[in-house]
Amino acid sequence: MEGPVHLALNYGKKEIYSNVPANSQIVQPSEIPGQYEEAEIKRALINPIGSKKLSELVHPHEKTVVIVSDITRPTPSSKLLPPLLEELDVGGVSSEDVLIVFATGLHRKISEEEKRLLIGDIYYQVKCINHDVDDCVYIGTTKSGTRVSILRSVVDAEVVVCVGTIDLHYFAGYSGGAKSILPGVSSRDTIRMNHKLMLLPNVASGCVAGPVRRDMEDAGAILGIDFILNVVLNAEREIVRAVAGHPIHAHRVGINHVNELYKIPIKERADIVITSAGGAPKDINMYQAYKALDNAKHAVVEGGSIILVAECPEGLGNDVFESWINEAKSTRDVISRLEGNFELGGHMAAAIARIAEKHDIYLVSEMPDKLAKKAFFIPVRDVGLALEEAMKKQADSKIIVMPYGNSTLPFN
Repeated sequence: MEGPVHLALNYGKKEIYSNVPANSQIVQPSEIPGQYEEAEIKRALINPIGSKKLSELVHPHEKTVVIVSDITRPTPSSKLLPPLLEELDVGGVSSEDVLIVFATGLHRKISEEEKRLLIGDIYYQVKCINHDVDDCVYIGTTKSGTRVSILRSVVDAEVVVCVGTIDLHYFAGYSGGAKSILPGVSSRDTIRMNHKLMLLPNVASGCVAGPVRRDMEDAGAILGIDFILNVVLNAEREIVRAVAGHPIHAHRVGINHVNELYKIPIKERADIVITSAGGAPKDINMYQAYKALDNAKHAVVEGGSIILVAECPEGLGNDVFESWINEAKSTRDVISRLEGNFELGGHMAAAIARIAEKHDIYLVSEMPDKLAKKAFFIPVRDVGLALEEAMKKQADSKIIVMPYGNSTLPFN
């Protein structure tokens, strides 16, 4: 009889280890090697999709805003910005004409040290600011009825460029593209109205035709996104492909590469799924790590168990989310509350509650046990103990392990 398999899972900035039965199925992204990154970024910029080159779109000294990801995203902005700024310079737009905006949406503002970490030496060359949800101006209404208010500095710009990563997203279908605008640099009310669409049908990870993504792209069209530079990363966070150009056409080409990497077929669902969010920054808080839980639900049988490995040093990651959790009397209570009164942050509490109604969810994290229990998790010290408890239901349990849960979408 084969011995157990030694498992290493990313946990914050380190790894944690455990043994799993030899017949466990490992489900992870396809192993596509990273490209020579600088060359791949330049290739994308020189060969834009559905668009002229950025240097041909701009005019000398046009006021240009470049929107980049915040600290919760793995976007390698420090690698993307230098060739992008070079391309702008060829078109006559110098660093003095450029403003970098960190697309924090409703996340916390990032510190000056974090800005330097995210964009490298560009921090000293170009003015950069955080998004401010309280300094937005109304520019129009989407087909879904979302009133679009965008950061004043972005609206006032003559050129808008969005820089980000395309990945799976549990209610937008995919990240990247117009998501830099909505929610990235939108007002609180605009984000709330957009996210409320997640209650409609066809909202799922890997679904590009869903109502939330369509609404985001309507908002991007109202604003007028001039150009995007997005990347697809492998499990090692290396750039597999860069796409540039039209905010929808280039984004869709990027999605094809995401699907090749992250949509993984499975023969059957398992009794137990062990999933890691993939380490920092994807498990910086539960607001981000939830994506691994949402993907894991596609691999587990009804009534099965999910073991989520996510450090969550910043806890739940959202004040409204935490207040809903603390006020919830039961899973059904929080789900009914959201259906009657949608509130950002509350949507996350209800999302976890829906999964907890069907599955036991074990959590290996740094979150206090009391808070984890309130959030419908079963807190455990390590994966081995969680697996031992889960296997009490069924000794010969089928097990699936998803080491990069945020970026793995199982299907059968």
